[in-house]
Amino acid sequence: MKKISIGNKLYFSVLSVFILFAAAFIVFQQTREKQYKTDRLNMQLQDYNARMAEAMHYMRPMSEDALDLYVRRHAMPELRVTIINRLGKVIYDSRLKSYTSLPDHSTRPEVQTALSMGSGYTVERNSTTLNDYFFYSATYFKDKGLVVRSALPYDDNLAESLRADQHYIWFALSAVALLTLILYRFTSRLGDNINKLRLFASRADHGESLDTEDLVAFPDDELGEIAEKIIKIYKRLQTTRKEQDELKRQLTQNIAHELKTPVASIQGYLETILSNPRIDEPTRQQFLQRCFAQSQRLTALLTDISTLNRLDDAPGLIEFGDVDIAAIIAAISKETALQLKAKHMAFVCDLPQAMPVNGSHSLLYSIFRNLTDNAIAYAGDSTTITISATDGGDAWLFMFCDNGIGVSAEHLPRLFERFYRIDKGRSRKMGGTGLGLAIVKNAVLLHGGTIAASNLPTGGLCFKFSITKGGRSTDGTA
Repeated sequence: MKKISIGNKLYFSVLSVFILFAAAFIVFQQTREKQYKTDRLNMQLQDYNARMAEAMHYMRPMSEDALDLYVRRHAMPELRVTIINRLGKVIYDSRLKSYTSLPDHSTRPEVQTALSMGSGYTVERNSTTLNDYFFYSATYFKDKGLVVRSALPYDDNLAESLRADQHYIWFALSAVALLTLILYRFTSRLGDNINKLRLFASRADHGESLDTEDLVAFPDDELGEIAEKIIKIYKRLQTTRKEQDELKRQLTQNIAHELKTPVASIQGYLETILSNPRIDEPTRQQFLQRCFAQSQRLTALLTDISTLNRLDDAPGLIEFGDVDIAAIIAAISKETALQLKAKHMAFVCDLPQAMPVNGSHSLLYSIFRNLTDNAIAYAGDSTTITISATDGGDAWLFMFCDNGIGVSAEHLPRLFERFYRIDKGRSRKMGGTGLGLAIVKNAVLLHGGTIAASNLPTGGLCFKFSITKGGRSTDGTA
């Protein structure tokens, strides 16, 4: 069985509530207006009763002829007037000439109410005396001990005058019809949006294409805008996921390629040694040294990959503590002294004596060690490495520069990409893993900073970056 859409459910639910409200309003209005007209007619008759009682006060004597004369002069068309004493005996009736034999009228509803409440009326009650229907209104005058009751025949004319006005019924029906159209238009647009979202969800669940005409145009309203944005966000996520998958594939290929080279070298040297048991000792020693060098390169690559994986997958688990950056840089200067001396390079530091931060000692060490190793490897002989820092309040601001050959402008935006090399042959010959600057960037980001590379006007490469004093980035990621 086909399910009823949420748009139709909403449409019929709201329409049903409004129709019930309209019906209740019509019934209430009819009852209220009829009661108003009834009360107004009763007030007119009560007023007549009061005026007649006042006239009776001046009748000397109060005779049947005098009462008939008053009724003829002041009566409404077809008005019937009856006077009853407190015991229920009729002492006058304008429609009858002989009423001495009439039964006790104290049992009549309007008379009973008048005797107890002062006034009363009855709508469309059959008269047992005249065998006709009347609208009765009775008033009890206690000082006279009399009930004056006036009555009008309840004929078609009186019934029509008491009937409620029908114009508001047509107004209510018109309002229902108008609301039906407006509600249908609204729920139709709502249903279109929901159907598109359902179609989108179905296609997304089955991996079908979302670039179709039925998922392009949405109604111009808030829900349509939200639905369109949901689909756009999903498409963007799909695109990002595809890009990430492509990056992972390229990264896997790069890792496999980088691992293949040292493994192949180690395997080649060991195979040569094993296949030539009589190889001379100097040659054997040379091959073993080369195997060791390649194993060191392999170890460095695996270490760098492990570091990047930690930065990507679990940055929140990296321990932070009190670290002095000035002490780290001083230690790196001592560790690289022999390498700098071999290439006739200078290492100049313009730093405060102490630079305390809350950070990861190993990652902060990796930032400055990788930048130093990078400068030693590529700046060139007889160059100078300069590092300076200023206090930026919440962060330390660094400039790590050399006066070497610099980098071509087209390579600057990609320096921090993993396994990106300007000169692949030279980089591998230098023993680099291609991950040093990627580690630098991610470690800086983890410490709440930013980094950028640029060429100096006088020549050489300069890295400008910051490291917050308070700790990791606000989102805890690199």
